[in-house]
Amino acid sequence: MQIVRHSEQTLKTALISKNPVLVSQYEKLDAGEQRLMNEAFQPASDLFGPITLHSPDWITSHPEAPQDFEQFFNKRSIYIQSIGSLGNTRLISEEYIKWLTGYCKAYSYGLRVKLLEPVPVSATRCSFRVKENTQNLQIHVGDILKFLKKKKPENAFCIVEITMIDLYPRDSWNFVSGQASDRWYSFFCFARYGSDFYSMRHEGKVKKLKKTSSSDYSIFDNCYIPEITSVLLLRSCKTLTHEIGHIFGLRHCQWLACLMQGSNHLEEADRRPLNLCPTCLHKLQCAIGFSIALVRWNDDESSGTPGATPEHSREGNGNLPKPVEAFKEWKEWIIKCLAVLQK
Repeated sequence: MQIVRHSEQTLKTALISKNPVLVSQYEKLDAGEQRLMNEAFQPASDLFGPITLHSPDWITSHPEAPQDFEQFFNKRSIYIQSIGSLGNTRLISEEYIKWLTGYCKAYSYGLRVKLLEPVPVSATRCSFRVKENTQNLQIHVGDILKFLKKKKPENAFCIVEITMIDLYPRDSWNFVSGQASDRWYSFFCFARYGSDFYSMRHEGKVKKLKKTSSSDYSIFDNCYIPEITSVLLLRSCKTLTHEIGHIFGLRHCQWLACLMQGSNHLEEADRRPLNLCPTCLHKLQCAIGFSIALVRWNDDESSGTPGATPEHSREGNGNLPKPVEAFKEWKEWIIKCLAVLQK
């Protein structure tokens, strides 16, 4: 028999960490909780003893690095990445994804939200097509998900990929709005949220059709991108947080008007609110906890999102005004909720 006995300091670091932020978080536990947890590094504890090995045991037959609390805590990041341009200029594209990231961060879900560097379509080496009847430029969603799996950061809870280029899952399908793989990868398109996608007969088509080969990605330099409006931003925020809700295990809601309601079409998606109902909110709170910061996101007219800006160049130093007109009704709802909380 072998005894695996760690030093008091090693166990203390494993439990609490040396990170001042995590130490402060631990100190917020009440006195009773701390007394119980601190038994972990008391040599004479009757509650928690060292590991005893009787060969063959899991530890000896499956060698792996131990995971301390800090390593676990750091694996709590939602990564957002764009495929192709999201706006008609680099500045618009960068601001739009920062607004989305800021909203997701304010929604919180108790996790960090980080931006990955945007990726041009050519880097994914995905299949693409131009639909003959609509001249609609589309990329193959399955190929993008394969690309995603190779790029997952070690501390990622999940990766969410977004694009303004229409998607298709297989040759026999006209289009698909998005698709998930396992519970870590999700990819969806916001192109059809533009007000002129159908009405002005753009239908995502290339601006000027030309013959192209399956390896000539220059066609994406000539691709239609919808204008970033308040309505498009609202729809994008709904889809982003709805899909992340699924990643956390929330199924479609059938209790009250709720963000997690399913939808068969855009009109139905527009009817569902931005907020979770109490039942779904309870599920989320039980799973990971959260904080309320959504009103601040709505009020913040600048686009800056501290800690969420990718390290790539910007065009100019100014910020675009955040188009939050479509969020007015939802903001009034949040304020009513805060009034209930503060009674």
